[in-house]
Amino acid sequence: MKPLDTTKLTALQQRIVQGITHEAWLALTRELVTTGQPDAENPLDPDMPSGSEEKIATCVAGKLRELGLDVQLQAKQPGRPNVIGTWTGTEPGPTVILNDHLDVYPAGDPAGWTETGGEPYRPTVRDDKLYARGTSDTRGNLACTLLAVKALRDAGVELRGTLKCIYTVDEEKHGPNGAIYLLEELGVRGDFEITAEPSGWTRSVDEWGIGIAVAHSGNCLVEITVEGTQSHLWRPDTGVNAITHMAKVVSALQLLELTHEEPELYGGTRPMVCFTRMRAGEPREMQFTPARAVAIAAVVGLVPGMTMESILTDIRRVLDTRMAADPTLKVHVRQVPGSLFVPATKEVPAHAEPVASLARAYQSVFGEAPMLYRKNAYCDTIRFSHAGIPSVTFGPGEDGWPPTNEYIHTPKAVPATQVLALAMLRLFGAEGT
Repeated sequence: MKPLDTTKLTALQQRIVQGITHEAWLALTRELVTTGQPDAENPLDPDMPSGSEEKIATCVAGKLRELGLDVQLQAKQPGRPNVIGTWTGTEPGPTVILNDHLDVYPAGDPAGWTETGGEPYRPTVRDDKLYARGTSDTRGNLACTLLAVKALRDAGVELRGTLKCIYTVDEEKHGPNGAIYLLEELGVRGDFEITAEPSGWTRSVDEWGIGIAVAHSGNCLVEITVEGTQSHLWRPDTGVNAITHMAKVVSALQLLELTHEEPELYGGTRPMVCFTRMRAGEPREMQFTPARAVAIAAVVGLVPGMTMESILTDIRRVLDTRMAADPTLKVHVRQVPGSLFVPATKEVPAHAEPVASLARAYQSVFGEAPMLYRKNAYCDTIRFSHAGIPSVTFGPGEDGWPPTNEYIHTPKAVPATQVLALAMLRLFGAEGT
């Protein structure tokens, strides 16, 4: 990354970017990672209990109040408050939403966390990485949002418009108690929205940056059930083994070409089926072949126009062909009960806000234009986009972090915060103040 040339910035911009330090980001990220953990772990599985974000919500609400924002806590479920901090400007102007979420992925087996000594929530710096669950997704990004707002406040910026800092619960379960609740039940709205979620990329030690996700792929969960005929372990030839048939189904669907139109501007991974869970056989019944096998698959990389119905139709087409060729194969498919279908979003054009302001700020800080792309993961940007708000994702977390030993690339933190602050300055028409 080229060093920031502050001589090209206005005096106000210089005050803002110079007020953002690595030490402040690291201290705040450490605090946010450890607060309310592992309470806020929130598995995607619809049959698993959700987490509680109350402790981290209280912490973030307190920091917004310290910055002088008006703060409200809005909860659909007890113990799961969404945080809304409002900074009302001195003049009329747009309402800009700055968003992040408060829940995290489950940490899993502590033995996998070799970089943090077997403790997933112990923030550990090694070289240019900060390790712990939640560093990349997404409390390192959340720290950037808070510090960007602080830099604007400390510099005495007067907004022409309204800034809403919205920190949601339940993002890992696609937002029913968080973004969906705020948008559909409370009627939260804005003119533009930026979610600080992982969009960072790294090719080498010297070649890295942070993309702007101007569109997002959709996803859904599908349940596939294979019915067999139970037989004795010693005579499998007298039955129909559900596991054996499920293996054939998995093989067929992993190569399935789902019906879709190509994305309008930016590429991404193709729509595909990813199997994540399988159950077959019952305890204390190893003497018998299983009569049923059930698999859960995530269908990811969805592009605009794809629906739950179109996906199930594609899957059933393949399964019907297989069943016609093999009368012993009996398969049922449906959407996983309790799960949500997440449609893809359309691209926000490069010339439109908030992309234009983020790109200009990125150019100022990095000395080059940002990469615009379609993000193949859920984040609340999708919900704001579906509500008709031009929405994008930008944050220093790694887009594709590992399941254990999650990390954030620390050199990205300060420039990302500077980009967010300068972009908001432009969105609110305060650059020349």
